[in-house]
Amino acid sequence: MQTQLIIDNKPTDATNGATFERVHPLTGEIVTTSAAATKEDSIKAVESAAEAFTTWSKTGPSERRMILLTAADILEQRSDEFVKAMMEEVGAAAGWAHFNIFLTTQCLREAASLASHITGETIPTDRPGVFSMTVRQAAGVVFSMAPWNAPGVLGMRSIAYPLVCGNTVVFRASEGSPRSHQILAEVLHEAGLPAGALNFISNAPHDAAEISEAIIAHPAVRRVNFTGSTAVGRKIAEACGRHLKKPLLELGGKAPLVILDDADVDGAVNAAVFGAFMYQGQICMSTERIIIDNAVADEFIEKFTARVNELTAGDPRTDKKAAIGPMYRPDSGARINAMIDDALAKGAVVANGGKADGAAMAATVVDHVKPGMTIYTDETFGPITTIIRVNGVDEAIATANDSEYGLAAAVHGTDSTRTLDAALRIEAGHVHVNGATVQNDANAPFGGVKSSGYGHFDGRAVINEFTELKWVTIEPSDQKYPM
Repeated sequence: MQTQLIIDNKPTDATNGATFERVHPLTGEIVTTSAAATKEDSIKAVESAAEAFTTWSKTGPSERRMILLTAADILEQRSDEFVKAMMEEVGAAAGWAHFNIFLTTQCLREAASLASHITGETIPTDRPGVFSMTVRQAAGVVFSMAPWNAPGVLGMRSIAYPLVCGNTVVFRASEGSPRSHQILAEVLHEAGLPAGALNFISNAPHDAAEISEAIIAHPAVRRVNFTGSTAVGRKIAEACGRHLKKPLLELGGKAPLVILDDADVDGAVNAAVFGAFMYQGQICMSTERIIIDNAVADEFIEKFTARVNELTAGDPRTDKKAAIGPMYRPDSGARINAMIDDALAKGAVVANGGKADGAAMAATVVDHVKPGMTIYTDETFGPITTIIRVNGVDEAIATANDSEYGLAAAVHGTDSTRTLDAALRIEAGHVHVNGATVQNDANAPFGGVKSSGYGHFDGRAVINEFTELKWVTIEPSDQKYPM
């Protein structure tokens, strides 16, 4: 596969002709050759978007709505093409890629529905004869960056919500999924998005910092959104702070699945298997910590490990039965193996699976994990989860909150009052009672707390992220002033 930049709706090579390659993590074969944008290409994309903003920001809600709805229909028609690209670029199973199609079209249609909800309000005032109100207006050019692990939905939400609010977008593809991300831009252009409203760029990994800084610094860029690691998110936030740009950051996680002593164990097992091992655990919301009351620990672990043993590993492109595909990067194996060694040296036990071989790794469960182990605190981002045993609800909640992260969580129990109270006490952007930590609903606000970032995608809350709230008054010209 090959990709180009798209500026003013026209595919183009990088000005210096440079390219970079994405290789498959297991085979090392070249999957995609992509244009490697220069700093000058990136500035050109911003300036094109700035020019398009003058007209796109004035379009009515019906036009914006129709383009997004049409794009959803087109993406469904091109779903086989997208699924193939995603499987090749990021080692995804067909099911995960098709699920991305569903989530991406849901995002487009929900974004379309917000077109008529970008509203202000009238404000009471003590000033006679004065009419006071607020209006919401598009902010300007939005710089959007999305990761490779769910390129459809995470890419589209970074584009569709700014667009429906009247902004224009410069979308920087992930170096790991450039073709998957390019398809998103193509369907929006095919749906009728005017030239410059969405410009698509890709860059070589070693140019990422320079290009991001140049775009953030440009005066026309008024909003930045980034989904990815906390380490990179901090750098994006620092750059935004220097240039007084408002960022929306959805970052890493260490999601806890809390299982109380009255939980439906079978239901908790189902949620844990899905949450921990969907797409090799390479989801920001993946269940990295199973915090379980000792009263039900033995029963849960027996049933959970039996289910995990049924998960097969392999290359989903060639082995359709493979539930666990390769990790995104071969060096992920060495990083996770070091965590396992540290945990074993400090008293933990491997209950399922074992060490990784490069990007290949079986579904792995590490039991008896405790504070002081690297795997207790650090995000694994692989097909591995941990079991932490506790006594009582208070210790369970304290353990769940014993993390710098706060993105997703779940809590299982049959006493609805106690379980809801636990959900409210857990420090996370979203908590699911008797569900999995991995959740996505375009109707609901999605965001984290602590080192998992700030701001919200999805739902009506997203309007606050991509509009300016302006106070406007209409006053009598002959009013009296105090001086």
